[in-house]
Amino acid sequence: MNTQVAIIGAGPSGLLLGQLLHNAGIKTVILERQTPEYVLGRIRAGILENGTVELLREAGVSRRMDAEGLIHHGVEFLFANQRIPVPLSELTGGKR
Repeated sequence: MNTQVAIIGAGPSGLLLGQLLHNAGIKTVILERQTPEYVLGRIRAGILENGTVELLREAGVSRRMDAEGLIHHGVEFLFANQRIPVPLSELTGGKR
């Protein structure tokens, strides 16, 4: 096997890195201790930051995220039985 990069772990970061390197023409191998069925069957993310979303789009792997993902404009914290909203879109200049 002729490869330039070995990636340890087929989690979200390893798979995204592998795709980005592939798109750049760099040969990689991803090593994972779990079975392919285990890796593909896992729920991987709840909330994604804007930079991660842009990387997924750049890598060409955002189709499902764009089709099914829900856009969050903020989060809410619960402290002493009081809800405290944090309007992320407002605080980040409109980023979601």
